[in-house]
Amino acid sequence: MKKILMSLSAILFSIMAFAQTEVKVMSYNIRLDVKSDGENWWENRKDKVAGLMKYYAADFIGGQEVQHHQLLYLKEQLTGYDHIGVGRDDGKEKGEYSCIFYNSEKFKPVKQGTFWLSQTPDSVSMGWDAVCNRVCTWGLFRSVRGKKKVWVFNTHFDHVGKTARVEAARLILAKMKELTAGKNDPVVFMGDLNSKPADEPVGILNAVLDNARSVSAETPYGPADTWNGFKFSQKPDGCIDYIFTGRGAGIKVKKFATITDSYALKYPSDHFPVMATIQF
Repeated sequence: MKKILMSLSAILFSIMAFAQTEVKVMSYNIRLDVKSDGENWWENRKDKVAGLMKYYAADFIGGQEVQHHQLLYLKEQLTGYDHIGVGRDDGKEKGEYSCIFYNSEKFKPVKQGTFWLSQTPDSVSMGWDAVCNRVCTWGLFRSVRGKKKVWVFNTHFDHVGKTARVEAARLILAKMKELTAGKNDPVVFMGDLNSKPADEPVGILNAVLDNARSVSAETPYGPADTWNGFKFSQKPDGCIDYIFTGRGAGIKVKKFATITDSYALKYPSDHFPVMATIQF
């Protein structure tokens, strides 16, 4: 009997060791805090942004246009979450973050960092024809229970510089290759790319990564367009927010959604969040 129990334990251990891990990943440009937004000012909608995040409970949330005081508010609201990332204008707290919120009860960062989308990525800098400092924040996370690892990258491309967007895509792929060299852990990349699916930056990424919307096992839910401009009565203007996955490492996108939740004929942000359920 003892031998049988030991054998069963060994089998169960093997099953647990090779069991698949499922994560939910969200990319969400929350819109920075500017009073000129009027009725859509951050103070009037911050509880809606936090409420949306809490309800969908993604394991990883890549935020864009997140200012430091917005970051602190969301951390206070998102019980059980922590974050990685720095402000783009000083590498500390100044300027917008491309931060990654993560469920700290399920995942812990093993490594983390931020690089600038420029010719000098290791220091605060503006690249090519961009009009703002732009960054990519990344982390290698380990699941608390299963000890599996996943790389998560989050960014926000420049809204003006065409060359900056193209070169940013190339730089991120190069950094991704450098950081993950010799590893076989799954990779997730997300962000507001200020680029539509037919634009060159997305094409560069598509050559190496899989667009989660395109490879979702289930039919994607919601529209492809993600930028709504706070214009509730108008059709959103194009897809510029994405989630990509690396190829290999047994990664599979089960579901993908563009979340169009609203309140009082208003949207919580000028972007819709996108979310993917990923298995690896």
